[in-house]
Amino acid sequence: MPERMISVIGGANSDSKALELAELVGEAIARRGAALVCGGLGGVMEAACKGAKKQGGLTIGLLPTLEKEHANDFIDIAIPTGLGYARNFLVARTGDAVIAISGSAGTLSEMAIAWFSDKPLIALASSGGWASELAGKKLDNRRNDEVFSATTPEEAVDIAYRELGWE
Repeated sequence: MPERMISVIGGANSDSKALELAELVGEAIARRGAALVCGGLGGVMEAACKGAKKQGGLTIGLLPTLEKEHANDFIDIAIPTGLGYARNFLVARTGDAVIAISGSAGTLSEMAIAWFSDKPLIALASSGGWASELAGKKLDNRRNDEVFSATTPEEAVDIAYRELGWE
């Protein structure tokens, strides 16, 4: 298991622009040598994993169901939690940093969990959804920083590496 893991969160039903950005984020994570952690299903999760696999990366899916077969085709390690939305806690806490792409309420919950867990939280500002809404903003006053706003997939991964001192 790699020492470095980055969680990618985002909508299961995202538009083609968000999916393209997610695939590029996955590629950038794998190129930099980190494992990609996600919720293991479709949409942003699948696109990010597809990108990571293009670059020979490792992908880990924390599934909401009890069936490994529910994982998308690009997951290397499927972990069936049976926790439903409660698995969002695990997704947000497993990565050393969290990158948000697009997303609805589930993504919002993961962003909040990453925030109160003091994880570097990076939002792809142009991807839509909660990522766009919260990029560059504070969620509350418990932290001195903001949700980091990235304009490109590469910048999102660069911010994660910088904030974690991995450079």
